[in-house]
Amino acid sequence: MLYCVEMDVAIPHGLDPDHVATLKAEERARAQDLQSQGKWRHLWRVAGRYANISVFDVESHDELHDILSGLPLFPFMTMRVTPLARHPSALG
Repeated sequence: MLYCVEMDVAIPHGLDPDHVATLKAEERARAQDLQSQGKWRHLWRVAGRYANISVFDVESHDELHDILSGLPLFPFMTMRVTPLARHPSALG
């Protein structure tokens, strides 16, 4: 199942910078691991914002929820999830 996930990150001001750096490093490692597994198919930065648009390929809504809620930066994210279906005019 494919999902488009829009993620906006809002890390609170005053959070310990070392803790933030650790969370960002953990987030990067987790994202790269999920990409290697083929579950996080596309990851695009939104220019001018601390945000991304991603495409996930997972088995179920529950699997997607588990992945998203397990991200290190999840407590600081607002997400919008859109299930995707193949368009009949798509070439690929």
